[in-house]
Amino acid sequence: MKKSLDKMTFAVLIGNRGFFPSYLVGDAKRDAARIFDELGINTVMLTEEQTNYGGIETYQDAKIAAQMLKQHRDEIAGIVILLPNFGDEKALSQAIRLSGLNVPVLVQAEDDNLDKMGLATRRDSFCGKISLCNNLRQFDIPFTLTTQHTCALTSDIFKQDLLSFVSVCRVVKALRGCRVGAIGARPADFNTVRYSEKLLERLGISVETIDLSEIFAGVNRLRDNDLRIAEKLELLKANADASAIPEEKLHIMAKLFVVISNWIIENGIDTTAIQCWTSLQDTLGINVCSIMSVMSGQLMPSACEVDVMGALSMYALSIASMKPASIADWNNNFGEERDKCVMFHCGNYATEELDNPFMSTADIIGTTVGCENTCGAINGRMKAGPLTYFRLSTDDFSGKVKAYVGEGKFVDDELETVGCRAVIQVKGLEELLAYICNNGFEHHVAMNHSSSAKVLHEVFTKYLAVDCYYHK
Repeated sequence: MKKSLDKMTFAVLIGNRGFFPSYLVGDAKRDAARIFDELGINTVMLTEEQTNYGGIETYQDAKIAAQMLKQHRDEIAGIVILLPNFGDEKALSQAIRLSGLNVPVLVQAEDDNLDKMGLATRRDSFCGKISLCNNLRQFDIPFTLTTQHTCALTSDIFKQDLLSFVSVCRVVKALRGCRVGAIGARPADFNTVRYSEKLLERLGISVETIDLSEIFAGVNRLRDNDLRIAEKLELLKANADASAIPEEKLHIMAKLFVVISNWIIENGIDTTAIQCWTSLQDTLGINVCSIMSVMSGQLMPSACEVDVMGALSMYALSIASMKPASIADWNNNFGEERDKCVMFHCGNYATEELDNPFMSTADIIGTTVGCENTCGAINGRMKAGPLTYFRLSTDDFSGKVKAYVGEGKFVDDELETVGCRAVIQVKGLEELLAYICNNGFEHHVAMNHSSSAKVLHEVFTKYLAVDCYYHK
């Protein structure tokens, strides 16, 4: 996931139109350099030596800007267009087309001041933005709008828009070229997690597979005194209270963690989906939940039951929010409160999101494999707070990837049960559940403590061409 955590670099293109005040371009350039630097964003901009004030107005300017974009294409994660005056919509669109760059684009237009409407000071960016967006659409260049149609470059609302755009670019950058690790075969009884690798490949997402037998062989080859085992053991114990778990079980978990980590590193894996039952319990006598919890907490999410699309959902949500994401079942109604439900999984949630997490056995699956063979499940309840939920799925019948996203809240209503659990509240929950059922989505969903629905909807609908239902 390192590629998505790098400091962002944006190309800043500033529009100009000659019969409006050109000095405003210079002002915008100076303000942008300062503001982007304050927010920790690297910038690539034209200089005043290259074009008039460093703006873009003519076809020649567009060619110069395109060359700049080509020169820095490996660095640039997004393009921000600034309109300090009306701007030249054609030249800006041509610059992006000529560069061949395919990254998100944010369009900002500057406010006019009512006391500065004379010829020497008026901007008309309000109108210019509409013209620019019309041209971008003609050129088939997707773009993101600011919250307000026009806003001051130095305003707080633009800074918030810019930070939101950073999240958009981070997700797009991470998903293009993403590598998912599928560890083990899909559980035989879980047709629900079937997916299409070919549809994912169209999005630039690859799936790398490994059989559990290879993982088990790696565990058996590992010497008990290997220093990496002690390192992983420390991570597992730091993740949750493991005092109730026998030391020999923790040692096996740590060995398994070493083998999985090595495979992830060797294959450049960003997120994993693991066959978590029942081969692991029958062969090693443990659950993999705690290992998955640690990785999810490190923003390298891991999904249960070889749910590759669930892993991708967690990954996108983690990157959008820069917070751990967990995967859960839409599991139980919450009495007669139809806007609430219980979310549950045996025990793989990221512990940062839980109250008083501890390691235990997975008693539900333990009824078939023996509780003594399920050591490693995390027990804990999601903290109260904001909720974003997100799910990706492949639809072979339509040949498309689809998604849904929305927000709600984790609540602290009383709930007595085991495992990793949460009570959530979502407006229009019955309608959402009907949408999930009618459209053939899986029973798993990614969730975390964030407000990331808008970012994810923007990413998938505009930049990845995925139909995404936004539940509001």
